[in-house]
Amino acid sequence: MPKTVALLLVAGVAVLTACGAPGTRPGAPSTVTETSVSVQRPAETSGPASSATRLIVVPDVSGMNHQAAQDAMQAAGLYNLREVDGTGKGRMLALDRNWVQTGQDPAPGTKVTADAVITLTAVKIGEK
Repeated sequence: MPKTVALLLVAGVAVLTACGAPGTRPGAPSTVTETSVSVQRPAETSGPASSATRLIVVPDVSGMNHQAAQDAMQAAGLYNLREVDGTGKGRMLALDRNWVQTGQDPAPGTKVTADAVITLTAVKIGEK
C-alpha cells in the first residue's frame, strides 16, 4: 500500500509540473499582452431615416417634479439629459422628486435629434 501511495504522489507531482507554461519559473514575472479592437458602424444607406436623424419634439416639463420631467423626456426618446440647480448654487439634484422644473433648454416644442443635450433646470420644492 505505501508503494502505491508513493507512486501516485510522484505521478501527481509530475502532472502538476507539466501543467506550467514552457520556460516559466514559479515567482518569475509574467508578460501580459493587451489587445484593443475597433468597431465601426456600417455606413448609413439612403433608405429610411435612422433613429439618429429622426426628429423628436421636446415635451413641455414646466412645473413638473424633476423625476416626472426625466420620465417624460425619456418616454419621448430623449436620454442625454443634463440637470442644473436653478439657484446657481451648483447643488446636485439628488432626490429628484424634491425638485421642481423651472426651465428647460431647448424650449418645449423644439424638434431635436435623439442625441441632443436637454438641460433641465430645477429648484427644491418651496424655493424660488
